[in-house]
Amino acid sequence: MTTTIYLVRHAHSTYSTDEKARPLSEQGRYDAEQLTTLFEGIKPDQIYASPYRRAIETVQPLAEQYGLVIQEAAAFQERLLAPEELPDFQQAVGYVWEHPDENPYGGESNVTAQRRIVPEIKRLLEKHKDQTVVIGTHGNIMVLLMQHFDPAYGYAFWKTLKMPAVYQMTFKDETFLQIEEVCQHN
Repeated sequence: MTTTIYLVRHAHSTYSTDEKARPLSEQGRYDAEQLTTLFEGIKPDQIYASPYRRAIETVQPLAEQYGLVIQEAAAFQERLLAPEELPDFQQAVGYVWEHPDENPYGGESNVTAQRRIVPEIKRLLEKHKDQTVVIGTHGNIMVLLMQHFDPAYGYAFWKTLKMPAVYQMTFKDETFLQIEEVCQHN
């Protein structure tokens, strides 16, 4: 049995210090609508999302297209890097990727974040065997999950990740097979 998981990094959002309530920008809303064409011919059986508004809003058009309810799951929310705003966000992200067991900024280390997300993916693989699952999530946590299955994904890859971005993870039974980017076909 093959289970397919589509990881969808949220579209561009309007910056706000309220991480949970931050909405998509006008461009982000447009891009979220465009995801419906990306998924033509791919019918999801389930749609999950981080409880953060921007992640939900990104997969909402897809859920509406297929008449599915978005199931919120806290495991897919972004990794908390620090409880307060950081003077140099990029430097802090680089540091935690270089030191996966550490986070001197008071948030989750890479290892801690992976311990949160990987069991949830394994639970979904068990629960939704031979199905197609879409997950609306965030860049850091998405790449940390991908890195767990394929070490080629890391900080350098994260820095190039688009908003939105869609990656397909394929599993046979619960054994990881591959990750590939899903691109718009013109």
